Amino acid sequence: MSNDTSSLEREIEATRENLARTIDQLAHRASPKTIVNRQVYSTKSHFVDMQTGEPRTDNILKVAAGVVGAIVLIAVLRRVTR
Repeated sequence: MSNDTSSLEREIEATRENLARTIDQLAHRASPKTIVNRQVYSTKSHFVDMQTGEPRTDNILKVAAGVVGAIVLIAVLRRVTR
């Protein structure tokens, strides 16, 4: 009976340690600093190849064209509504 008890206690302790690690990982993932760092990395990787450090000109040009298009659209709409 004591053998079953000790193995059960070891299993419970292992489960507790596993749960504590999982909670620590979740707390780390959910921290605002980690979320910001993850988003910054994601945005940077969209415009820069993270392995070589070279800019991704195709993505940069797409964003620039979108910004210019939005500015032109706003200017045209303002001129039409006056």
